[in-house]
Amino acid sequence: MRPAEQVKSLRLKFVWQSAALVTIAFVILQMSVSYLVFDERQNEVAAEAKAHTKIIASTSLPYIKDNDFNGFKKSLSNLQTISSFNYVHVYHYQNDNLEFFTSYNKQGFPALAKKIATIDQYLTPKLTDNIIEISYPINDGTDLMGYVYVQVSTETYHKLKNNLQITLIIVYVLMLVMSILVSIRAYQSLTNPINQLVLTTKEVSQKRGYHQRYDTAHYLELQVLVKALNTMMARTERFIEKQESTEQEVLKLNQELEDKVNQRTEALKESNQELLSTLEKLHQFQGQLVESEKMASLGDMVAGVAHEVNTPIGLGVTASTLLSDRLDEIKSAYEAKTLKSSQLKRFLEEGEENVGIIYRNLNRAADLISSFKKVAVDQSSEEDRAFKMTELIDEVILSLAPQLKLKPVVIDIDCPDDLVIVSKPGPLNQILINLIVNSIIHGFENQEQGTINIKVMPLSGQLNIVYQDDGKGVSSDLKHKIFDPFITTKRGEGGSGLGLHLVYNLITQGLNGHILFESEEGQGVQFEINFPVIIE
Repeated sequence: MRPAEQVKSLRLKFVWQSAALVTIAFVILQMSVSYLVFDERQNEVAAEAKAHTKIIASTSLPYIKDNDFNGFKKSLSNLQTISSFNYVHVYHYQNDNLEFFTSYNKQGFPALAKKIATIDQYLTPKLTDNIIEISYPINDGTDLMGYVYVQVSTETYHKLKNNLQITLIIVYVLMLVMSILVSIRAYQSLTNPINQLVLTTKEVSQKRGYHQRYDTAHYLELQVLVKALNTMMARTERFIEKQESTEQEVLKLNQELEDKVNQRTEALKESNQELLSTLEKLHQFQGQLVESEKMASLGDMVAGVAHEVNTPIGLGVTASTLLSDRLDEIKSAYEAKTLKSSQLKRFLEEGEENVGIIYRNLNRAADLISSFKKVAVDQSSEEDRAFKMTELIDEVILSLAPQLKLKPVVIDIDCPDDLVIVSKPGPLNQILINLIVNSIIHGFENQEQGTINIKVMPLSGQLNIVYQDDGKGVSSDLKHKIFDPFITTKRGEGGSGLGLHLVYNLITQGLNGHILFESEEGQGVQFEINFPVIIE
């Protein structure tokens, strides 16, 4: 919506325009006078000064030849009758040096410094303040005999100029006052009939008397406006009559519509109640699906760990059975007193080897069970506790060993070894497991191998985790809804579409953090996770 424009006075506009017009006319007049009168008069004064200087130069030639400076000084005293001459200096060459010859000073004027050094500067008339300075060479044929310097006052010219300027200003003020009075009179002659139209319009608006008509105006332009207003009044009157006749029909239709609306409202209330009930069931179903996803992830981990534990236990059982068989052979030979030293030596060597196999595999099974126990306990617990970040990541990777064996995957961990934080290990475990499994199932599909980079860095009360893989990435049509529930590229192949939705909920709700996702098709994915922690 545009802001309201500032309302301006028409009278003020008339006055300003008249004043501007007079001012422009005055400026043009002043420029014309300055050009035609002042500049021309100034040039005339300079030309007169040059002519007088030339006359003085020609008059001084015989005095210079006779070296009669006193006679010439007496001749120059006749300049007292010309009030514009202030100073006259005459210089002549003596032994190729320009020297002072004689001068004239206006009565009451002090002596003027000699102009020998700067005499060439005044060959062209030089105007400064209220004086003109000019010099002229004294020539005897082709020989330069000296120079005449003359200083002429331009006070008369300046007085004329000032008087003319004052006269112009007085004329300008008179014209300005007259233009303002004329503009005010023109404003009144224009606005009086307009004010009458305004009063009539206010009366019509207040009393809704659209049957009234405006009086005829005395000006052609206003008469056009009056005709247009009268036409508008007639049309408005007909429109109101028509509107009043339709109002009853509208009221009747409104009543019928209101009855229909009430009926539809009741039906919508019943439909809304059913929708709310259905929505509540959907929320419950979604929560159950998310919990099922958690349990399914834990179930996959249990199956994998069980498979991994079976291998070292099977090796231990095999080694213990072999050791038992060898022990029976040694026992039989001992009781039959046929035991040989070489047989005993071989039994000890094999026994040592079997015991080592049993020990190593039982330790491996114990490590797997311990790691699974920690991960399972952490996933089931949402309590804050202190834990070492590198150990948590190692436990997650160890618990995912069965899935990681399905395809050569290199996991590069960049995390400070001494980083201990206080947070919820359960959601963090579940987040890392889902991201790694998502890369294995989706990112590295149709790839012979893959690389996962996990970079962990504390940032002033926040933990920053950047997870990257070099898989096939995510298509542009799925990028904006990657965290939505039930979004999967494995529909019909066992994918539920809840993995990354669960990750998003765990980060934003479980850890009070946020997650950013970037991916280009064919260039892998990147998840940047930030959530508040306490750094120990």
